[in-house]
Amino acid sequence: MTDSDTRIHVAIFALPGATASTVYGMYDLFASCGRDWEFLVDGEPGPSPFEPFTVSADGRRFQAGNGVWIEPDYALDDSPAPDVICIPELLVDPNEDPRGRFKSETAWLRRHYAAGATFATACSGALLVAEAGLLDGEDATTHWGYVESLRSRYPTIRMHPNRALVVSGEAQRIVMAGGGTSWMDVALLLIARFAGVEAAMRVARVNLIDWHDIGQQPFAALTLARQVDDAVIAGCQAWVAEHYDQDSPVAAMVERSGLAERTFKRRFANATGLSPMEYVHTLRLEEAKQMLEASKLPVEGVANEVGYEDASFFGRLFRRKVGLTPAQYRRRFGSLRKALQSTGH
Repeated sequence: MTDSDTRIHVAIFALPGATASTVYGMYDLFASCGRDWEFLVDGEPGPSPFEPFTVSADGRRFQAGNGVWIEPDYALDDSPAPDVICIPELLVDPNEDPRGRFKSETAWLRRHYAAGATFATACSGALLVAEAGLLDGEDATTHWGYVESLRSRYPTIRMHPNRALVVSGEAQRIVMAGGGTSWMDVALLLIARFAGVEAAMRVARVNLIDWHDIGQQPFAALTLARQVDDAVIAGCQAWVAEHYDQDSPVAAMVERSGLAERTFKRRFANATGLSPMEYVHTLRLEEAKQMLEASKLPVEGVANEVGYEDASFFGRLFRRKVGLTPAQYRRRFGSLRKALQSTGH
């Protein structure tokens, strides 16, 4: 495991009235980075670059707004020094003046912001950052139900109620999103900023973030670890992972195995759960997804790069396996990658 001192400490503020799913949902996303994708692909969870923990003013357990009990890991004064502070929400009446109510919390925020911490808010969490005086003269957004509250009580803040995401503050260290499940977007952006865009994309795929309406298929990857029970097949898997784009990769694997073709195909299917050709298609399509997300290469070019001379066959196969055409996939997930690259750094 990565040494705790080298990990990115993420303090998730658990305030009275918070929603347990948001507090622990953010916790889970940060903890999953570097762990879950590796588990699905390699069979072994990797170390996460993040160390999330929950904090509250006094560290005592309390009931969330929906009645679920939350037990913070630390009181504010006892917590490790955070690199990132997430403020999911602050459940106060929008018509109620919050000024002066959260003196210990806002003092803690000011202290750590001055020390260089990055802040992230979702939903009404922006109110606490505003009360700390850290949004004065800055751009901001929040849940639509709290826009007028911020405008009237903190008039120097430049509110952008129609923007789902705003990044502002010194060195762009305050990331704000609106309501609902926007905490997922905020967590992804922070993962992209601190661990890289590819790490954030993997978390998005594993957790099906933001595209639940189209199901799991676009996020599917080759999740079979190399087989260790059959050394011959494991060797062929390792080889084809680097040579899937060449002509006749199955025939080449048969030759490398030294087995009769029928025996090889039977042993390969027993070891991996897929026929050799299905396995090759899976590798090729996964690489095609990466290229569609990250490059401007035409679909025909992507098809050729991953080993398909017939672009129309590639398109039909992609649609059948992924549930979207290559062009649809690029529009949906290429835009996510661009957003993470532009706002995550």
